[in-house]
Amino acid sequence: MPVYIHQPKSSPLFSWDQERIAPLLAAVRYRQGRFLGKMEGMRDRLLSEANLETLLQAILSSSEIDGEMLAPDRVRSGLARRLGLNLPGLGPAYRYVEDLVEILHNATGGYALPLTHERLLDWHVRQFPRDRHLLSTAGKKKVHFHTPGSELFGKEMTRFLSWFNNETTYDPVIKAAIAHWWFIAIHPFDEGNSWIARTITELQLSRADQSAARLYSLSPALAVRKKEYLELLERTHKPSLDITDWLEWFLGCFDDALVRAGETLVPVLQKAHFWERHMSASLNDRQRMILGKLLNGLLEGKLTSSLWARLTKTSQDSAGRDINDLVERGILKRAAAGGRSTSYSLTMDVKI
Repeated sequence: MPVYIHQPKSSPLFSWDQERIAPLLAAVRYRQGRFLGKMEGMRDRLLSEANLETLLQAILSSSEIDGEMLAPDRVRSGLARRLGLNLPGLGPAYRYVEDLVEILHNATGGYALPLTHERLLDWHVRQFPRDRHLLSTAGKKKVHFHTPGSELFGKEMTRFLSWFNNETTYDPVIKAAIAHWWFIAIHPFDEGNSWIARTITELQLSRADQSAARLYSLSPALAVRKKEYLELLERTHKPSLDITDWLEWFLGCFDDALVRAGETLVPVLQKAHFWERHMSASLNDRQRMILGKLLNGLLEGKLTSSLWARLTKTSQDSAGRDINDLVERGILKRAAAGGRSTSYSLTMDVKI
């Protein structure tokens, strides 16, 4: 006989082994604090780029978990437009991709807004435009949790939303884990529940950070452990509602997500550290333009004095003086080869 989230009615609703969870939570919160500390002071433009990269990975990974592979350039294009970023060389985004972008942006950008039935329904409709109503019957896809009867669905969702919007005693990361587990257990929709559960998780983590800019996402870590993720959710759905195993596993994924975020955001952090280091330098417009192209990977081929002169529309001698000045400042470094074909690259070493 299946066990539903509304059974049993004992209090507290959830239980876990605090001795097992407390040290794991302390460790991930410490890593989270260090990670976010490194992001402090990031300029608005770079913060937007970091947000874009994080949301990109969240959408790609969440879709992969559901068995759908999206084209990264299409998702990036949709995100750039939604975030108001002018990134060169991006093509159009499909309508479906734009809808997925809107779902995640609505969740994270509107993290301070209440989570409501109407908001969830809007997310679901954007995923599946043909479904205009909340469903409570299993479709053709495998359902990992049985759905409470329709007469209980409204009560259970109301209960969940009231808890999500008003509960303030749990640690925010623990609350994200519980919200994820609980929503999937209720399983209100015919399909798409896991996507929305992950979106709710991102919303809760945005609330925890008090920031609409997402700098890390749980979905990439979940995608790597997809089979384990689905099996564990099913296994931990049991009469006692002891979610120790789920919380332990979730915190491990959260830790992994922070590590992955650090790796993903290396280029953005490099740019942030670079401009911070050289903000006071008296650079001319030509130097700033070329350095910007190097930082954003917009130069085709190696940087030489000839390419510099052509891009800045200046003489070879002026290009040489600009480059030598940057070499002397330690901003550029020469490649081993000499002569007119000598190339130059940025001097950067950023560790996360």
